Amino acid sequence: MTTTVFDFLVKGGPVMVPIVGASVFTVACALERTTFWLDLLKREAKVVSEVLDMARKDLNEAAAIASRSRDLPIGRFLLAPLSLQNPSPETFRLSLENAAEKEFVKMRKGDKLLETVVAVSPLLGLLGTVTGLIATFENLNIGGGDSAGGATEAAGGIGEALITTAAGMIVAILALLVLRVMVTLQAQQIDYFSEAGNELELIYREYWVEAGRLPLRRSPTPTERDSYAQLSPSLESPSSQFTDRPSY
Repeated sequence: MTTTVFDFLVKGGPVMVPIVGASVFTVACALERTTFWLDLLKREAKVVSEVLDMARKDLNEAAAIASRSRDLPIGRFLLAPLSLQNPSPETFRLSLENAAEKEFVKMRKGDKLLETVVAVSPLLGLLGTVTGLIATFENLNIGGGDSAGGATEAAGGIGEALITTAAGMIVAILALLVLRVMVTLQAQQIDYFSEAGNELELIYREYWVEAGRLPLRRSPTPTERDSYAQLSPSLESPSSQFTDRPSY
């Protein structure tokens, strides 16, 4: 089997090298993203439910739950506003939007690579076919006496030249399928983040701001400070975020 695959690659010529490389990158990206999405989809619903339920009772505990799940995008997303010290509703929403944008960028990891493979692999296959046909016709002895043998040799050369086109199309199709699945999952996450963020903001407004129940927030742990610094560097510095502020 190994010899057959190796012979198949050799027949494709030197252009098969980048095509095989593109296929390796595609498979590696697919495996890495599969691990990421399976872990996220398996745990995020539980994290959101626990954080929202606790946010109605204790914002500090809700922030602690989100902090324990900060290895997930949804955990970091919910932690960002909960890490603030009694923010206004507008600041609360801004923190949610800022965190969401950062997480969506991370979710698109690998998209550009797959888009490049989808665009380039068929062209590489076509290039290999063209160069193979050129070599075949250059070696073809049209004026020779053995016309039947020459035709057979030409047919074999053309068949080998088409190998790269088939290989390039297979790699491009595989990369396109992986890309479409990833884009679909990303679109679902955008809707899910929006739903969870809106519900968290409503809870904050209804149960804490409008009810006048904003608590005296505890000082964050060093771990939570580092987490928030990574989540919202564009907002004010963490040291000023966690100083005492008046209640609204």
